[in-house]
This record gives sequence, structure tokens and C-alpha cells, in this order.
Amino acid sequence: MKTPSTPASRKVPVTILTGFLGAGKTTLLNRILRERHGERIAVIENEFGEAGVDNDLLLTSGDEQIVEMNNGCICCTVRGDLVRILGELRQRREAAPGAFDRVIIETTGLADPAPVAQTFFIDDDIAAYYALDAIVTVVDAKHAPTQLDECHEAAEQVAFADRILLSKTDLVSALERERLRARLVRINPRAAIAAVDFGQTPIADLLDIGGFSLDSILEIEPGFLGEDQHEHDDAVRSFVFTSAAPLDPGRLQAFFREAIAAHAKDLMRYKGIVAFEGLAHRVVLQGVHMLMNSDIGRPWAEGEARESKLVFIGRNLPHDEFAASLARCRVS
Repeated sequence: MKTPSTPASRKVPVTILTGFLGAGKTTLLNRILRERHGERIAVIENEFGEAGVDNDLLLTSGDEQIVEMNNGCICCTVRGDLVRILGELRQRREAAPGAFDRVIIETTGLADPAPVAQTFFIDDDIAAYYALDAIVTVVDAKHAPTQLDECHEAAEQVAFADRILLSKTDLVSALERERLRARLVRINPRAAIAAVDFGQTPIADLLDIGGFSLDSILEIEPGFLGEDQHEHDDAVRSFVFTSAAPLDPGRLQAFFREAIAAHAKDLMRYKGIVAFEGLAHRVVLQGVHMLMNSDIGRPWAEGEARESKLVFIGRNLPHDEFAASLARCRVS
């Protein structure tokens, strides 16, 4: 039995936030969550691998509802979980109407957005309650040319975008920016393109833009509503290192120097939360290939377990070698 449809103007708007590994999706999401727009947002986080850290990277106010999905990629093995979670969020909102006003889905950097978007058209219950407002794609200006050449997911994310945000433009020349912009327009001439600096962009360009057009998508992929298969490169795997003991900053820095020198091309993404001995705040690490940065995160709460967690995503990475080297970074 179909659920009675809600008028489109009253459906819960959904934004799909996508972009390749390390493009800056979580940074942009933090920007949205910090904005004083007066709305409560339910966030669905998807990470590639058995454990995630993005929930720790979000700067939330406590009003948001965060749901993590890290047991597979949202566009294939766990899409059924997405339907289930959206259904549970609906029940929660109907029981407490002020629970949230909209949903943002942050996909893993390896997700093809097409199967995610399909969910809002081929599942009757979801289509009756939610409205897909837009697909917003963050593109890493520094690494996008290579990513578009080597990874079809990167091209799919651009092709399905209603808004394209160029990050890290300060790391490339004006000529490189224009060449990339021209390439993006060739892939997707209908999406507006704008630069984004550490997530700073007008909220009006991201939410309630009514950008998703099923007719336009069907022009790109006539089989959009029928496709249900997506495959990933089997060589791309995730690896998680955790430590209950604090880490030594000098040894960890040496590990990253050596790992980047030896595996930069294959280190597609690495990120995590680190506990250093004697430091009251967690340290947030983020990296893509050879580019890495660190920042001071939230303070550790009193009585909170100070666990370090580092996630690596890449092609043919030496997991055992990484694990052994990271273990030697522990402070005994």
C-alpha cells in the first residue's frame, strides 16, 4: 500500500552533498551547521570502510541529528539502509514535529550519486515524504584533473550536480582554474559553478534551490530510474588504525613523512582524530595525496576515552606496514 503523498511544498527537503575524496565536503557541511539559519538539520553521514571519523569532525551545536552509515558505500551495498534510516527519521519527526526541518546526506567520496538520487523516485514511501532539492558537488581544483581521468565516480559526481563548488583554488594557477572550469562545463553545462574557500559560500546557494530536475537527469542517463548496480575499484580499500594510548607527535609526523613520500599517489584520502600526551584538545588530521594539514579540535571531555582513530583510503596500500609503523608511535 502506498503512503499518501505530501504536497511538494511541504515535503522535507533533502540535499545530497557529494564530491571526491578530500574535496572538502565535511568542511562545507560544518559551514552549513554553524550558520544561524534557525533550522534543525538531520545529517546522514556515509563513509567508505568499517569505521568512520566524520562524526567527530563535525562541529555541531547539539540541535542536529547525526546518523552514521559506515558499513559500506551508500550508493550500493547499504542503499537499503538509507531507505530504512529515512523511514526512521520520518517516524521520529512525526512523533516530534520539531525534530528536524531538512536532511543533508554527505556521501562517501567514492559514491556515484545516481543510485542515491534514485531512492527519492523509485521508493514510494520515501518519495511521498521527502523531496530531493539538489545535488551539491565539491570539486578539488588541485586534484580534479587526475581524478576525472582515473575515476569514473568523480565524473559522475560532476555530471549529476546541480551546484558545483570549486575548493582549493588557491593551490592552482588562474590558467589551471579556467581549464578545469571549461572541462566541468563540458561534462555538465547546466550546473552553476562557484569557488568555495574553506566551506565559505552563501547558504542561499546550497539550500532550497530547487535544483534537481528529473527530466535533465534522464537526458544524461535515460536508464536512471532503472539502474541499480554500481561497482568500485577493488584495489581501493580503507584501513583504520585506533589507539587507546596517546601518540607521540614527533613519531607520528615521521610516519606521515615516510608514508607520503612512498605512497602519495595511492593515498587518496586520510583523516582522523589524534590524542597526544599532555594535550587537552584532540588534533584533527586531514590529507589528500601529498597535501596534509592538522588543526586543534574540540577539547576532550572529562572522563572521555582519549582514543586516536585514523582512516586511510587508497589504492593497494600496505595496511600491515602502516599498522606496525603507527603502533610504534604509541607512548608506552
